[in-house]
Parts: sequence; C-alpha cells; structure tokens
Amino acid sequence: MGDDSEWMKLPIDQKCEHKVWKARLNGYEEALKLFQRIEDEKSPEWGKYLGLLKKFVTDSNAVAQLKGLEAALAYVEKAHLAGKTSGEVVSGVVSKVFNQPKARAKELGSDICLMYIEIERAEVVQDELIKGLDNKNPKIVVTCIETLRKALSEFGSKIITLKPVVKVLPKQFESREKAVRDEAKLLSVEIYKWIRDALRPPLQGINSVQLKELEEEWVKLPTTAPKQSRFLRSQQALKAKFEQQQAAGGDEADGDNDEEPAPQVDPYELLEPVEILSKLPKDFYDKIEAKKWQERKEALEALETLAKNPKLENGDYGDLVRALKKVIGKDANVMLVTLAAKCLAGLAAGLRKKFGTYAGHVVPTILEKFKEKKPQVVQALQEAIDAVFLTTTLQNISEDVLGVMDNKNPSIKQQASLFLARSFRHCTQATLPKSMLKAFCPAFLKQVNDSAPEVRDAAYEALGTAMKVVGEKAVNPFLADLDKLKLDKIKESADKVELLGKKGGAEKKAAAAKVAPPAKVAPPAENPARSSGPPKKASAAKSGGPPKKGKSASALSAKGKKVPETKEFIETELSIEVCEEKSAAVLPASCMQLLDSANWKERLASMEEFQKAVEQMDKNEMPCQALVRMLAKKPGWKETNFQVMQMKLHIVGLIAQKGSFSKTSAFVVLDGLVDKIGDVKCGGKAKEGLTATAEACSLPWTAEQVVSMVFAQKNPKNQAETLNWLSNAMKEFGFTGINVKGFINNVKTALGATNPAVRTAAITLLGVMYLYMGAPLRMFFEDEKPALLKQIDDEFEKMQGQSPPAAFRGTKKGGAEEDGEEADEQEEDGGGAPDIMDLLPRTDVSDKITQDMVDKMADKNWKIRKEGLDEVAAVISEAKFIQPSIGELPMALKGRLNDSNKILCQQTLTILQQIAVAMGPALKQHVKSLGMPIITVLGDSKTNVRAAAMTTLQAWVEQTGMKDWLEGEDLSEELKRENPFLRQEVLGWLAEKLPTMRTVPSDLMLCVPYLFICLEDRNGDVRKKAQDALPTFMMHLGYEKMLKATGKLKPASKEPVSALLEKARAVMPAKPAPPPGKAGAAKSSSNGAPTAKSGPSKPKPVIDDYDDDDPEPETKSKKGVKPGAAKKGVLGKKAPVTKAKDEEDRSGVIFILVPNGKEQRIKEEKGLKVLKWNFQTPRDEYVDQLKTQMSTCFARWLQEELFHASDFQRQVKAIGVMGERMEDELEGTVSCLDLILKWFTLRFFETNSTVLMKVLEYLKQLFPTLSRENYHLNEYEASSFIPYLILKVGESKDVVRKDVRAILTMLCKVYPASKVFPFLMDGTKSKNSKQRAECLEELGCLIENYGMNVCQPTPAKSLKEIAVHIGDRDNSVRNAALNTVVAVYNVCGDQVYKLIGNLSEKEMSMLEERVKRSAKKTTTAAPPPNRQAAERERPQRDHPSNPNATFMRKPAQQPQEEVPNKLKIMYRTYRIQARAQNAEREHSHPSIPKEFQLDLDMIENDHTRVSELPDLVQHKLEELLEPIMMPEPKIRSVSPHFDDLHNSTASTINFVISQVASGDINTSIQALAQIDEVLRQEDKADAMSGHIDQFLIATFMQLRLIYNTHMADDRLDKKDIFKLYSCIIGNMLSLFSMESLAREASMGVLKDLMHGLITLMLDARVEDIEDGQQLIRSVNLLVVRVLEKSDQTNILSALLVLLQDSLTTSSGSPMFSELVMKCLWRMIRLLPETINSINLDRILLDVHNFMKVFPKEKLKQLKSDVPHRTLKTLLHTLCKLTGGKILDHMSMIENRNESELEAHLRRVVKHSGNFSGMKSDRGSEKGQDDRMSKAKVSDILSEIFKKIGSKENTKEGLTELYEYKQKYSDADLEPFLRNTSQFFQSYVERGLRMIESEREGKGRIQPTSTVIPQHGLDSGSVPLNGEEMKPAVYYERLKILRQRQGLENNSRQAQLLQQVEGDGGQTRPTTSLLSKPSVASSTDMLQSKLSQLKESRESHFQQEQSHSHSPTRSSSPAANLDDLKKRLERIKSNRQ
Repeated sequence: MGDDSEWMKLPIDQKCEHKVWKARLNGYEEALKLFQRIEDEKSPEWGKYLGLLKKFVTDSNAVAQLKGLEAALAYVEKAHLAGKTSGEVVSGVVSKVFNQPKARAKELGSDICLMYIEIERAEVVQDELIKGLDNKNPKIVVTCIETLRKALSEFGSKIITLKPVVKVLPKQFESREKAVRDEAKLLSVEIYKWIRDALRPPLQGINSVQLKELEEEWVKLPTTAPKQSRFLRSQQALKAKFEQQQAAGGDEADGDNDEEPAPQVDPYELLEPVEILSKLPKDFYDKIEAKKWQERKEALEALETLAKNPKLENGDYGDLVRALKKVIGKDANVMLVTLAAKCLAGLAAGLRKKFGTYAGHVVPTILEKFKEKKPQVVQALQEAIDAVFLTTTLQNISEDVLGVMDNKNPSIKQQASLFLARSFRHCTQATLPKSMLKAFCPAFLKQVNDSAPEVRDAAYEALGTAMKVVGEKAVNPFLADLDKLKLDKIKESADKVELLGKKGGAEKKAAAAKVAPPAKVAPPAENPARSSGPPKKASAAKSGGPPKKGKSASALSAKGKKVPETKEFIETELSIEVCEEKSAAVLPASCMQLLDSANWKERLASMEEFQKAVEQMDKNEMPCQALVRMLAKKPGWKETNFQVMQMKLHIVGLIAQKGSFSKTSAFVVLDGLVDKIGDVKCGGKAKEGLTATAEACSLPWTAEQVVSMVFAQKNPKNQAETLNWLSNAMKEFGFTGINVKGFINNVKTALGATNPAVRTAAITLLGVMYLYMGAPLRMFFEDEKPALLKQIDDEFEKMQGQSPPAAFRGTKKGGAEEDGEEADEQEEDGGGAPDIMDLLPRTDVSDKITQDMVDKMADKNWKIRKEGLDEVAAVISEAKFIQPSIGELPMALKGRLNDSNKILCQQTLTILQQIAVAMGPALKQHVKSLGMPIITVLGDSKTNVRAAAMTTLQAWVEQTGMKDWLEGEDLSEELKRENPFLRQEVLGWLAEKLPTMRTVPSDLMLCVPYLFICLEDRNGDVRKKAQDALPTFMMHLGYEKMLKATGKLKPASKEPVSALLEKARAVMPAKPAPPPGKAGAAKSSSNGAPTAKSGPSKPKPVIDDYDDDDPEPETKSKKGVKPGAAKKGVLGKKAPVTKAKDEEDRSGVIFILVPNGKEQRIKEEKGLKVLKWNFQTPRDEYVDQLKTQMSTCFARWLQEELFHASDFQRQVKAIGVMGERMEDELEGTVSCLDLILKWFTLRFFETNSTVLMKVLEYLKQLFPTLSRENYHLNEYEASSFIPYLILKVGESKDVVRKDVRAILTMLCKVYPASKVFPFLMDGTKSKNSKQRAECLEELGCLIENYGMNVCQPTPAKSLKEIAVHIGDRDNSVRNAALNTVVAVYNVCGDQVYKLIGNLSEKEMSMLEERVKRSAKKTTTAAPPPNRQAAERERPQRDHPSNPNATFMRKPAQQPQEEVPNKLKIMYRTYRIQARAQNAEREHSHPSIPKEFQLDLDMIENDHTRVSELPDLVQHKLEELLEPIMMPEPKIRSVSPHFDDLHNSTASTINFVISQVASGDINTSIQALAQIDEVLRQEDKADAMSGHIDQFLIATFMQLRLIYNTHMADDRLDKKDIFKLYSCIIGNMLSLFSMESLAREASMGVLKDLMHGLITLMLDARVEDIEDGQQLIRSVNLLVVRVLEKSDQTNILSALLVLLQDSLTTSSGSPMFSELVMKCLWRMIRLLPETINSINLDRILLDVHNFMKVFPKEKLKQLKSDVPHRTLKTLLHTLCKLTGGKILDHMSMIENRNESELEAHLRRVVKHSGNFSGMKSDRGSEKGQDDRMSKAKVSDILSEIFKKIGSKENTKEGLTELYEYKQKYSDADLEPFLRNTSQFFQSYVERGLRMIESEREGKGRIQPTSTVIPQHGLDSGSVPLNGEEMKPAVYYERLKILRQRQGLENNSRQAQLLQQVEGDGGQTRPTTSLLSKPSVASSTDMLQSKLSQLKESRESHFQQEQSHSHSPTRSSSPAANLDDLKKRLERIKSNRQ
C-alpha cells in the first residue's frame, strides 16, 4: 500500500505516464471522468494531455489500455486540440490496438479512428489505415479494412477518398488469410454501392472466382444510391436536414435526395497510369519505317498491346504520333492502317486531355484516309477520330473538318459529317456555340443538296443532332433556304438522336465538363417538351478579357428582349394570285383597281388610299409580301411620274417599319429602291426605304444585297449614292455583323471607277469602316495605286482619334440577336483579336513547310538548325497572313524551344510571335501543342530568354484569349515543375491576366495546390508572385473552395497558407462587370464601337451604368473595364441621343501622338517663347498656357474634364481613365508626360484631398510602368514636377506623406538619384517642419542605397547643410538629421566628422550618442554600394502599387503623434541600427523577401502589441545587447512612414526573447512567462515559428548563467533560481510538445541545449534545492521529449558531435558521456520509425568524423567499451534498415575509399548478404585509380606550395591553390600543411578566403565551401532575430580572430555575460579550413560576434591599421603574433 499511496498523490497527467500500470489505470479512469466533465472544448486542461494521448492507446498493459482507449475517445470527441494528435494516435491504434485479442479494444480503436474523421482529419486517418494494410499481422490488416468499410458506409465517398483505397484493394484479394480476403470482399461491395461500375476496371486483375463472387454480390445490391449517415463537424446543417428527412419519412427523403445525386466517379480516375514509352521495342522506329510490311506489322502489334492500357502516363508522344500518322496517311497496306488507327485510338483514350496536344496533327490525316471504303478500315478510323475528339475541343479541329467538307470524294464528305454528328452528341449548348453552327451549317447545306445519297443522309443526321443539342430556334436561321421536305428530314433525324452528354458519365467529352457558370434559362416558345432552352443574355455575367472590337448596340440591346421578339421572321414566296387576294382583303377596292391605271393622277390617288390603309393597319394583320408585290405590279418600279414614285417608296418604308417584314418581301422591293437611289427627286425616299428595310432585315444582310445589286448595274450615280447611304447607315446601325468580305471586292471596283463621285463615295465609306476596324482595313487595299492609296490614307488620317458614334437603329429585329449572342460567345473565349482578323485573306503555307525544312530544324549542327528556322521565318514573312494548317511545323518548333543554343531558342520565340500575328484567332488550336512549350521556356535561367518567352506568350494570348490556356492539366503541370524562374513568371502572368476575365475554366483549380506550394517556396520572388496571384485566383474560385483545398496540405503548411488566404480575401479584386443588361453598355476598346440603348423611353440603364462604373482604385484591374465603359452616361438623365453624342467624344485614343511635340515644347521653353514652369503658386497665365499646350495632344473631352471648374469628381474620373488606358496608350502617355506632370503640379496647390489621392495613385502606377519600359525623365520634365511633389511630402495627412515618399522611391528608377538629391536638399529649407524632416529622412535613404556619390554638388557641402538641422528647434527634424548623418557614418566611417564641419558641443554630443547607439562596426569603410545592390534593395521600400499588395497596408489609420515618446525613441534607435547594416545584409542574403524579414520600423506605430509589454521595454537595451551581440536581423531600410507595412509580431517576440538571457532573474522569468503564454495557445504558437533557435540560444545561455553565476552566488535566494529553472523547463516542454516548432531547432543549437540539460542533470547542487529531485525528473522528461520531437537528423547529429566532444575532453565527467550515449541508444530504438525522415548522408558524415578522431583502436583503448558498442549498434541498425543502399549515402565524405567507416559498412552489409562481389570489385578498382593519380597530384601541389612560400609568387600560388581546390574539391591538403607552422596554415586559409570573397563579390554566388553542407546548415541554420546565419562560418571567423590574438584554439568556451571560466579547460581538436572543420555550436557564433565587437573597439583607436574590407578577416595577411597579443591586451584593458 505504501507504493500505492505514493502515486495516488500525483496529478492525473503524471499518473497517466507512471511506470506502475495500476497508477496508469487509475489515471486513465480519472482522466475519462475529467474529460466528460469539461464542457469548454478550448479549456486549457486539454493541453496537458496533448502529448500523452498516444500513450493512452499504446499502453503495454491490456487492462490499462482498454481504459486508456475510452479516455482517448472522450478526448478526441470533446477537445479542440485533438486534431493535432491524429497522426500519432491513429498510428498507435493501428499498430498496438488492432492486434489485440479483445474485441472491445478493437471496437474502441475503430471508434477513435471514426471520431478523428468526424473532426475533419479524414485524410490522416485514411493514410494510416492504408499503411496498416501493409502490416505483416493479418489481424491488423483485417481490422484496418473493416474500419475503412465502416468509415465509407457512414461518411460516404465524398469524405473518404476512394482512389487510394481502390488502388490497394486488389492486393488484399491475394492475401493468404481468408479473413483478409473476406473483409476485402465486403469492402468491395461497400465501395460498389457508392461508385457502381467504376469499380470494375481496377478489379479486373483479381482471381476470376473472386470476381464472380463479387459480381453476384453486386447484383443483389439495391439500385438506389446510398446516403451519408454520419457527418463532419462542419456539416451540421446537412446533418440537421438529414435528421429532418428521416423524421418526415423515407419516401420524402428519397425524393429530396434525388435532387442532389452523388457525383459520378470516372473509372479512369481510379486507375494507375502505365508508362509505355520506355517499354516500346528498341527497334520500334526502325521497324515501323521498314520496307517489309511484316516488320511494320510487328512494331504496330507491339504498340497496340501497350496502348490497350486504359490509362497511360503522360510523356512526349510526339515521335510516336508522327510515326502512326505516317502509317495512316501513306501506308498502302490497309491492314497496317487499321492497326495504326487502333493504336492511335488507344493512345487518345489512355491519355485523354493530355493527347489534345497532338489532336490537330492527326485529325486531317484521318479525315483524308476516309477515302478507303473497306469497312474494317473505316471502323478503325472512326474509333480513332472519335477517341481523338474527346481529348480536344470542337473549335480546335473545326478548321480541319471544314477543310474536307467540300472534298471531291463522297466518302470523305460522308464520314466528316458523320463524325461531326457523333461529336455533337457530346456537346451542350455551351460547347456548341452559335459561332460553330455558323461555320458548319453552310457546309451541311451544300451536302444536303449533294448528288450522293449517303452524303445527304450524313448531313441530315449532323444537322438533326445539332438541332437536338441547341434547339430548333438556334438552328432555324441557318436553314431559311431549305424546302419543307428537307427540313422535315432534319427534324426526323433530330427525334432519333440520343444525346450522350445528358447524364454525364465516363465517356463525356472533356470540354463538356468545362461549361461556364449556368446562365439563366428562358423557356423555349416553340418546343415545350424540351427541358432547357437557349441561355438568356439579359443578366448572365459572361467571361472574357478585353471586350472584342466591333460590338454595337444592334448586337447587344437585343439581349434584353424576350425570345419571341427577337426571332427572325421567315416567309415563303407567295404567288401573285394569293398576293392579290390578301391585298384585296385589307385595301379599298378602288385602290386595287387604280393601281395600274394609265392616268397618273388616278395612280397617285390610289397610292394615297394605299398609304392611309397601311397607316391604319395592325401589324399582325398586315400582309407585307402581298402589299409590296402589289406595289411592284405594273408599272411597278418603272413608274414614270415622280410623285407616284415618291409615294410608292414612302409606302415601302412604312410597310417595313410597321409590319413583319421578311427577307422574301425585301427581295421584292430592293431592286426598285436601288434603281431609284440615284434619282434626284426620289433618291431621298429610296434611302428611307432602304433604311427601313435594313431595320427589319438587319443591315449586314441588306448591305450585302444592295451593294451586289448596284454594282451589277452600270449607273455610277446609283453606285455613288448607295455607298453614301451605306456610310451613313453604318453610323446609325453600328458595325456588328457586317460581312466585309461580302462587298469588299465591290468597294475595290468602286475605287477603280472612272466616275469621281463613285470613288469619293467609296473612300468616304472606307473612312467610316476605319472608325470600326482600325488599321487592319488598310491591308485590303495595299495593292492599289499610290495616288489612290494616298487618298485613302488621308481619309483614314481624318478619322484618326475619332470615336464611332453610338448606334441607335437596328436594335429590334432579325439578325441582331443572332450576332449579339455570337459576339457574347466570342467574348467568353477571353477577348482575343478583333473580328477584322477573320476577314483577312490568308495563305495556306502547309505546302511550303517541307520535310527538308523540318529535318534541318532537327539537325545536330546548330548552323543547319538556324538555316531551317530562317527558312520558316521567311515563309511566314512572305505570306503575311496564314491559315492555321502549318503541317509538321508545330512539333519541329517545339523541339527548338528547348534548344541548347539559346540564340536559336530566342529565334524560335520570334518566329512564334510572327505566327501569332500571321495566324490570328485561329491560333487557338495550337495552344496546347505550341503554346504550352512557350510557358516551359519561362523557366530558362537566362533573363533575356525569359523576357522573349513572356513577350511571345503575351502575343499569343492577345490572339487566343486566356480560356484555352487555362483548360486542361497543362498549366498545372508547368507549375508543378520545381523551377523558381518558371513559377514566378507564370504566377506573375496569371496575376495580370486573371483579373481581366469574367469566368475561367474549372481546370484552374488544378493549379491551386502548386500555388500553395509556391507560397512557401524557398525563393522569395516565387513567394511574392504567389501572394500577388492569390487574390486573382480567389476572385474566380472563391475563398471557401480555396480554403478547402488547404486540407491536403501538411499540417505545418496549412496555417500559414490559411492566413495568407485570409489576407488575400480582404484585397480580392472584383470580377470585371459585364456590360449591364447587355444593353446600355458602351463596349469599346481603342478602335471598338461604343454602343448605347436607343429610344427615349428607357434612359434608366444609362444612369445605372454611370453609377456602377464609378472607379474603385483598389479593385479595378488594369484592363478589366475599358475607358469607354468607365465614362459612359456622363450626361445622366439627358436624352440618350445626347448621350450618344457625348459618347462619341469619349472613346478612341485620349492622347494624340504629335510628332516631336514634346521636343518642340522643350525648345520653346528654353528659348523663353513660353513661360518657364517655375512659380511659388500657379498664376492664371500658367494654367492658360498649359491648356493651350494640351489642346493639341489631349482628346478634347479629356481636357474639358481635367479642367472642369466646379465638379472635382469629373477630374477624378478623368484621372481614372488615364490610369486605365496607361498600358494601352503608353506611347501617347510618354509623349504627353510633361503636360500630365505639369497638370498634377497644379493639383498639388489645391486642397481637395480626393483629387490629390487620385493623382498620387496614378503616379504610383505611372513610374513603375515607365521603369519597366526603360524610360528616363528628362531635365525639363523633372524640374517642372519634382520640386512641387516635394512640397507634398510635408502634408499634414500621414497617408499623403507616405504615398509621396513611395513615389520619390519609384522616381529614382526613372531619374538619377544624384539629381533627385538637390531637389530634396532644397526641400530641407522649407518652413514646414514636416517637410524638412521627411526630406532629411529621404536623403538618408538615398545615401544608404546609392552611397556617397549621390551627394551633389559635393558630399562635404551637402552634409554641412544637413548637419545644420541637428540644431533645429523641431524634435522630428533633429532626429531625421541625426539619422541621416548616422547613415553617412555607416557608409564612410569617421570621415563623416570631417565632412559635417564644426558643430556646437551639444549637437556633437547628440551625434556621437546616436552613432554610439547605432552599434555599427566601423573597422572598415564600406565602399559605396553599387547601383545594382541598391536596385535589389529598393523594391523592399516600394509602396505597394498593385491591388494585391494592399493587404499589407491595412492598419495604418492612426495618427503618428499618439505613439508614446519613449517607445518612439527606442525603436528609432533600432531602426537606425538596422539601416546601418542593411546594405551589408543585402550582399550576403539578397534572396530573402520582405515578407520574411523582421521589420522593426513599423513598431513605432503599432499601439497594440508593444503597449502590452511596458515593463519589458523599460530596460536599458544597450546593456543587454552589448555583451551578447547576437547577429542582428535583416531589416528593411525604410522610413518611419512605411512602418505599418508589416505585422509587428516578430519584432515583439524578438524583444521578449532578448530578455530571456537577462542577468536579472525577475526579468528573465517575466519574459519566459510571456513566451509560455504564447506557446500554450494553439492559435498563437505559430508566431514563434522562425524564432526557435533564437529562443533556445537565449534559454541555454540563461542555463549557463545560472550554472556558472547564480548557483555560486550565496546572496541569491535558491527559490528564485528554482523558479527560473521551472519556467525554463516548462517553456521547453511546451515548445517540444509541438513537433512543427520543435523541428525548427538546428543541429548546433540542439547540441548546446543537450549539453546544458545533461550538465543540469549532473549538477549536484540542484539536489540541495528543495524539490531538486522533482526538477531533475522534469529535465529527464524534457530530454526524452527533445529526442522524440526534434528533427531526427539534427538531434542524432548533435548527439554524435556531443559524444565526440565529451570523449575528447579529458576533464569531462564520465557520467556526461554515459548520459549522451543513453540518449543515442534511445535514438537507435526510434530508428525503425524515423529512418525515412533522416538525412543519412549527414549522419554518416558525422560518424566518419567521429571515427577519424576515434579510430577503432583508440575507441577500444577507452576505459569503457560502451562508446564502441554504441557506434557499432548505430551502424548495424542503419545497415539493417537500409541494406546495401546505405553505401550510396556517403556522398558528403571526401576520400570515402580511405574512410574506416566505408570499410566497416561494407563488412556489415556483406555479412548480412546484401552486398554483391561486383560492387566491392568496382570499389577497389576505383581505389587503385585514386592511388595511381596521387603521384601527379603530389607534384602539382608541391609546386603550388613552393610558390606560396616565396615572397615574389605568394599571391600567384594562393590563386593557383584556390583554383585547384575549386577544380578538385576532394583534394587532401593535410599532408602539405601538417609540418608547417600554425601561422603559415592561417595565412593560407586567410588568403584562400579572401580570394573566395573577391570572386563572390563579382559573381554574387553562394559560397561553394564544403563546410556548410557538412551538417546541413541550409536547413538547420540558426535564425537569430530573423536573420539566417551559417554557424560554421562564424566559428571559422572566431578561430581566425583567436589566432590573430595569440589565443590559438585552446579556450573553447568564452564567457559572454560574466568573466567566469566555466568549461574553459575543454579543448577541441584543431582543424583546418582546408579540411572539414568540426561543427560550430551556437555559442561559437555568439563568440564570433563578441570578437567582432572587440575588434570594433580596438580599431576605433587604431584606424590606421584598418585596411581590410571584411570585419572578420585580419587587417594584413602578414601581421605578426606579438603585435596581435598586444592589441588583445589593449582590448581587455579598454573593457575594464
């Protein structure tokens, strides 16, 4: 009982881990009760048991384990933290519970797994259960399968991912254990319930008997879909609905469930891809070209077998596809053609979307081959082309199919139509747009009239299928000319068609899945049986980038109408008798009789009656065709009396306006109208009639008919007037739908006419067309005579800069809707090129791309390849515009994109740009084959190649739109490549393009996982670009969807990514607004047509548009809303006609390019012809002068808005338009830049802050754009702008000052900093103190970034003026001046005192104090940083200029004055200190991005975090920092006005951690308590990430301080010491219970930490303290936790080095070594579990180093054999776990053949039978080779060392030695240095390091020294205060300093805080830099910094000895030791 009473008193958590099982049982019982009592899921009690939960389930005692499982289940169910334990607990359940004989234990284990799934840890549980299936114990396997089955049954297939389960299922059917097979069978049945037949393909390989049994079971299953019965915590709403359904009854539930069917599973997704390219016969390509058909057949049969695999691994199938294509196209043996077609079908089916790249190459060949009539060939070709179709889109292959539709061979035409019919079945309304029908229907209509019946039938079937898919309404307009019989046949075909895409499923076309978001559906009028109709366009937001040019209101306003109104009226031709009958019914009898009277007066009277009757007639009763035929009746259009004729023409117009006027009726009247259009008296009425007809039947159709009719006549008057009418009609109707091709030849005829009026009319018409079409129109007329061409150009020039007028006619009828819908569909494709590109005559160059040319491009000789590329470029240049068929060219060019010769790569990119322009929008079909390889080139290491690739990419996207690039997996595959260049370029590109799109394909989601990876990429630029892209992804995919995607991330990554998502959510840009209602929107690009809704009755949309387009700078993308849209509706409620006029002024270019305009203005100002722009306040004459200058080069409306007198909003909007057009009109912006800047200076003198902020926003956009274009401001622009900008730097509003400072920073990229400097100097003379202070701060920044050369006119003069301000009466100005002088001090050292001149004593003391506090090393004057470094640094200070960066700026709304003064002063000190070291940091760590740097500046304005810790910041930080001198953080050099750009958490933590090592116990305890509070809160603990090493260093420094000082100090209360110990250990336990944080600890830090903890355990003095034993137990527990939770490589490495050190030190305690070895033994026991996470290379290197110090013989000589046994056991365990592969992990060991370790490992491996004789032979041969070369090596090195030894050649020798080491990095220099003096060795080391640093300085490359990889310091370095350090480097610096000071390397532990020698007796073996040094501990790093401090102080007094440019190297290579010893003595005396 005594024993029981001992543990009964313990707390519950300690009982739970007691060694007595009864204690644990009792603990579990009490824990269970406790868990059931706790109501709050976030109670701190849960945290105590977080690390114990795994022990609950893995208890070795079965009784206790059972109770532990119950407690664990309760914990998982109720605790908020439980999710963190999922991995280890489920793993423990699988390994230790599922093998228990007790059913209850297994049941509880299974329940725990299911509970983890319920709390959102399904993936972790599933992974562990699937791992359990590989266990050798069948009991475990059975229970794992059973648990998976339960999980699937309860949670369903949405929660349980079936793919990994199905993957391992077949293996379970092969098990020898019946129980496993039976359970696998049950699981298969359960899976079948959820995914049905998708399970069949993966299980085809199992035993046939088992498969038969499964089939029988599957048949028994109910057909209804199963339902989820258990729900996740996040699905509580779904759960409530389910329970409600259950309560309501089963039938109702079933009914509801049918509405949301479970997602269909594609069997393809469950299959594993098979790699077949490597399995092809080696002679495949030879055989397939063989002359004997049998050999070709063999090759194809081998391929056919491989291609039958249902899923193929992606790869480069280009050669294979080309080979098959050749067989299909050219092989005469039809059997081989059939085989090749089957192979092709297999490849397409197996690759799916990935085959899309090759689809365009094979489709034309297959279609041509349909000329074969043999059924087996035709069938194989059909299967092949159908399979290929499923991998691409209809649009991509449409050109190829249309190309064969009029082939002479009827079989080809028939099969092409049948193929299209089959393809249409896979389509939907969205994937078979009207634009496609418009292309295909004319071809089908030709075939409907074909002589071959099979061709006609195929065409009927294709049209019928199309009708079934999109509805009759959509197809009927194309069938207007068909007779009823043919229409009936088409409808009959439509009725027979069964659409495949209706229900989805596996065979569904890939593209069909990518439909746009569902648009609202209108119920179809004519077909009530159909479930859906064509989409309404009224309100659906369509996707697209920049709107396409040429969209007018005639296209758009129809969207708002209902379907029946927009339906085109189709009428059959009536006979004259029927017409007379119908006319008689509606016209008076007298009218009918007198129509053909001989008396003209009677005819006139008849016409008057006719007109009255028509005017009174109702639209529905009016027989239009009958009436117009009556008018055409004799005399008809030959009427001789002009009055009668005028009446007739007027009546025609009335009928067209009032009735349902069809094209049939129009044909009756058009002849007459055209005939009279040139008549002097009747021409006006004829034009009115034509206009009315155009309104009724659409202008495009009417224009085409009229022009063809008039040019069939010879009447020049009619021709001229027709062209004039058409010019006017285009302005009234807009340009939408105009078929330029239809009458372009007639216009050319008119241009060549002899009659000048016709020519003039034609040129006028061209001028109007130019308004809509722009420059490409000229291409049609380039062949005209020069004189005529000049006239055309003159007309075009007149139109330059004008905007097309808003259309106000043609919005009601006919083709408007058709064209509008098409326009909208084109817009969905992402914008792209203007419609004009479709009209250009294109050349087919496929014949010119010869095989010879293709072969040349693939030649081995680069010159031949270049010849091939030159020929291609010549072909394309000659053709100008080409058709999309370019033969073999895509594959050939693709090969050249990865050419090893970068010049050829760039030439290929240039050719691709040519192709983009030449091919136009048809380029889309080459996106996959040629476009994606362009993206791959973005990963090239050369900047110029990447730039060329980006230019090419942009050129392609301009033609194709973005949609095609985002479809499929190609883009995500590119992002998957671990190439930082590629990732940053692609993400930057996406961030620019995505905001311009209204919808994106769903495949964009595939890129999200890689986007998340990029957010944590090692490369800072990649992270930055990923963060910029994040909001643009989110705007399309949504926050919820992206947050859900983080579930697949590792736990350590999930939280930071989620935090970034949250930030991005705040700045997510709005989607570009669709044209509202598709009606009143003015859609215009630079040449586009603005449109407006006509009719005075509906002005409301116009007003709405005006409101909606109020510019929002944060969310507006660069190209999202076009300027025309931004300015529409400015006239508000005025009549729309007036608004249309207003619109005319607002579209088109806003800056007119005037040749040499700017130069002329500069000349005038220099010649004093105009006022010089120089004033204190702007007078009226300056404003008038600017207006005059702007009038010539600004659009009139823009100038009016900019100078609007009363409404500042007009100015704001005008600036907004300028910002939006900046990219599009960059050339214009630059040409008017001086005027823009001058206008802005006027705004600086106004008080309106809204306008001012808009101006500053524009400037922040302008200067980076100019910088990208390499534009530099001239003196004229700068002098008229910068002085006035500097006035605003003194603005009272903080936000304005910040923006101005940001602009000044950007300004230095477009105007030399040295020229900005004088302007700032002038600014310091201002009376405004804020302006003076800010100018001084900016001067300091310039000096930091650009060095002293920036000071103009001379540094001395400038600094004297700056120093004057040190005595300023304003405190902020004084501080700014001091900071600036300190910045100079940091650049040029003490020379600053000479430069600043004489200061008063008070001012000098202030300066010296500030310099002293800056803590900057001044032993060497750093050279002025070069411009390149400054440019790297400057982006960190840039104000965010893109909308995605604005989430950094959120909290900056508080005035600066509120910040407590003490904090301001203290943090300002830190900021100066940071500035002083920033340039140096940038050199050593240029790649660290700003998101991951510590930014102390912003703490000044942070009132939340810092003010919570007032006590901590009251200490004198100088005292703390002086002795420790931890390596400082990398801090951005920013002014205090950028303070709020970053979060201050990291800074606060740095301050608290710095207090941990305080010499004052209370301060340390207080700091530890605050850190403990952070660590104990799960949501805050991650804030410690990145500070772990820093915290641990501070902690064990405190431990060492206690050990050496506090424990020896009798004055201190031991209770305080115990309390401090408790705090330290408590903190450590909290830290090491969180694995993600624990793993951040680096090797050097862990080594010192273990040293400190073991020393503490052995400290006898601790036992004397009350509760000392308890303390030792806690330390013991902590050590165990450190071993388990730390990075296993780092801790194992640390223990090995620690053991080596302890065995080396003779004075060390044997107990210390023993405890280190115990730790190692524990690690060895953990190895089976941790082996996969260990870096074996590093561990073996450590063992190798250990064995070098302690060879086998030396180890055996030790008193104890435990070290020897420990090492042997470690190596034996590693060999056992890895086998022979362990020998591959010795890459880090130099001269491995001579290593004792390798010999030992070979013996172990050979003994275990895992090593073959061949390998050892190879190894011995290698060793012989090495020995043979040693003689040569010895000679070379002897020569080199002789040179080093001679005075004359010493430098040459060192250089040769350095180059030799670079070339032969494994060269052993030890023999040559062994017998030399220590001084000589040091000299050689220093010399080599100096050479290395010089070369690094030039090349800016990372050090190539092999020291760093020795212990993996890239991953385990010590980040102190946010800076990444390399301990080995600091250690070596310390060594050199010691050698210089005569200390050699004997004293290992220099005391940092007290002058107490603790472990000073310990020594370590001296190692040379030229060989591998021992690892540096974190103490060594601190010692290195201390040494730097000593040297700094010394050189303050002895500056004449400072010559070196590196503070860590000796001043002179030949310094003698005596002198150094004396200097060391002086340092010591100074410190005292």
